[in-house]
Parts: sequence; structure tokens; C-alpha cells
Amino acid sequence: MVLLLALLIGIVAGLRALMAPAAVAFAARFGGLALTGTPLAFMGYAWTPWIIGVLALGELVTDQLPTTPSRKVPVQFGARLVTGGLSGACIGAAHGMLVGGLVAGVVGAAIGTWGGAALRAKMAAAFRKDAPAAIIEDIVAIVLAIAVVTAA
Repeated sequence: MVLLLALLIGIVAGLRALMAPAAVAFAARFGGLALTGTPLAFMGYAWTPWIIGVLALGELVTDQLPTTPSRKVPVQFGARLVTGGLSGACIGAAHGMLVGGLVAGVVGAAIGTWGGAALRAKMAAAFRKDAPAAIIEDIVAIVLAIAVVTAA
């Protein structure tokens, strides 16, 4: 179950790179994701969720801009792998499975990046514009992130 949750939070990172670490940081600070005593305890520090949360909100806005690069370009893809790995490692570390969580988070981020891009392209084609598809993807990422950290 822990590795499935780590994979799912990685998928969130593939959809929105900063949504996953923001959700994990808030859960570590306020929701009982037990990271104290692990190398990832900093995710539950007082300012961490707020800083990452503001950045995640900014990402929701910038994703709507036509000049935002594809999530599949190396820098964007790499960022998603890193944030997915970090978020998955947090889920895993809370249950004594840091490395397994990290690997599952990276795999999930790859799945979320490629799968999310493909699904969004299909939705955008169906809607004949990208904005509704982007908003639906935002909602899916937010709901999935909340569900995962609640279950973790």
C-alpha cells in the first residue's frame, strides 16, 4: 500500500511538478505524515509547506500560459522526476521505506508526465482549446494529492 501511495504521489508530480511536494509538506506539518527523525524531516518544518505551496499555486497559473514549455522537455521532465522522487520518498520514509518510496515516486512521475500530456492533448482536442483540459488536469492533481496524503 505504501509503495502504491508513493507511485500515486509521483503521478501527481508528473501532472503538476510542485503539487506533490506541497501536499506532502502540508501533510508532514499538519496532517500527521511522520517525517520527524528521517532525512526528510525538513518537509515538515514551519515554513516549508508555505513556500512550496505558494510555488505550487504559481505553477497552476503559469501552466495556463501559452509560453509555458512542454512538460516533456528535459528540464521540465527532470524537475518532475525530482519532485516525484522526493514526494514518494516522503511517503515511504514515514513508513520505513524511504528508498522504495523514492523509486516508486520517480516511476509515478514518469507515468504522470507522459500519461498526463497524452490525456490533456486528447481533452484539448475534444474541447478544441487547451484551457478546459488544463483546469481538469489541475483538479485531478489536487484531488489525487489530497487523497494520497490523507491515506498515507
